[in-house]
Amino acid sequence: MAKANPVTDQERETVRQLHAEGLGRNAIAKQLKRSGRTISEIAGELGISFAARAGQVAAATEVRQADLADRRTTFAIKLQDIAEREAAKISQPLLYWDWGGKEHDFDTHLAPEPTPADKRALMGTVATALDRSLKLVPPKDESGVEEGLALITQLMSGLTAVYQAQQQDQEADEGA
Repeated sequence: MAKANPVTDQERETVRQLHAEGLGRNAIAKQLKRSGRTISEIAGELGISFAARAGQVAAATEVRQADLADRRTTFAIKLQDIAEREAAKISQPLLYWDWGGKEHDFDTHLAPEPTPADKRALMGTVATALDRSLKLVPPKDESGVEEGLALITQLMSGLTAVYQAQQQDQEADEGA
């Protein structure tokens, strides 16, 4: 059975030239709009190999992986910053705003601290940011993992205790 898109002599010559110029198999495949397997088959027919570049490919891959690890670390730091910033908001004054009403006007109100529902949302944001940060860059040793988990547990316990105390105060104020 004949191939649907047979390789031409011109394509074989192009593979030879591009290989001589130092292009890799995937770059040649992209340029010729052929699969990498097809380019490997052509190279085999022509007696040329891409194996000589394996060391360069491995080195480039290693550099790319190191760059990605650095980027993950940088992003994990940003997530940690978000967690800390949002955790601080739990006990800080919060400006609420509203647009509407009978007169369709804009109103603001500075509350001494967020509502219980907003505190719950902030705690969820904190927990998510910390979780994602730890997944991007997990602690290197076991003691670090235990310390990190203990810190998160303490933080969440403290936030929960503050929330529950404020909830009780609010219920007491409403009952009076």
